[in-house]
Amino acid sequence: MLIGAHVSTAGGLQNAVERGVERECDAIQIFHQSPRMWRPTNHKPENIATFNRSFEASRLGSTVIHAVYLINTATPDPEIREKSMTSLVHALRLGDAIGADGVVLHAGSRKQDPVDDAIERSGAVVREALAESESCPVLFENTAGTQGPLGRDFDELARLVESAGAGDRIGVCLDCCHLFASGYDIVADEDLGGVIDDFDAAVGLDRLQCLHVNDSRVPLGANRDMHANVGEGEMGPEGIATFLSEPRFEKLPALLETPGPDKKGSDVHEVRTAKELRERGLAAR
Repeated sequence: MLIGAHVSTAGGLQNAVERGVERECDAIQIFHQSPRMWRPTNHKPENIATFNRSFEASRLGSTVIHAVYLINTATPDPEIREKSMTSLVHALRLGDAIGADGVVLHAGSRKQDPVDDAIERSGAVVREALAESESCPVLFENTAGTQGPLGRDFDELARLVESAGAGDRIGVCLDCCHLFASGYDIVADEDLGGVIDDFDAAVGLDRLQCLHVNDSRVPLGANRDMHANVGEGEMGPEGIATFLSEPRFEKLPALLETPGPDKKGSDVHEVRTAKELRERGLAAR
């Protein structure tokens, strides 16, 4: 398992590698542009080349891009659809350029529209974005179970995958906080095992290409997306250890998106804690 964290690209794309190494990461996740605005970042060829050289020389084994949260592939609004398309294509093309293992995508919200219509719209946007890029996959992320955002359960994830074409460039990222908040009890080994069996039956383990590792500030089934530092939330050390030691998650990038001790993101302590909890979970199996 490649345990790491989301890191900033402030000051240039190439700085993400250094920040990942400083945090003792085995994998990193980055935004492809500012998460607060639609305008794509112009990553200069020399910065991409420096990133690639630095990555190759580092301890890192995986880079994942997280698409910005403004994207809504399910929107019926033509303007938002176009902006979402532009941003997703930008992420995928950057992924092509840096050899990223995928672009994690929140499919977006259907708001009050029928689920079927929203999933169909999402699939059309993703298919078009894939056609405008070369090889980087789209990884649909599960959500915390709230009404509106797509991907609240395995059935919706499976339908998103199918609508997007179900080719080899479509995968899934599972977030343990979102699973827990949406009602999947994954704290004990036997419970997590059953949940992953259900995922395999609905979506397929071959689609699982990335993990997000966050504890939850809210209890099981609360349907709210509120991340906590690993081992400090409702899942607790046992739940995080269980998730990180699941045998079927071997070799996947497992990326922290926790608040961190200073509320500025996961730091080296968080990464070390995650690795220690994984070892604890493995020892208990």
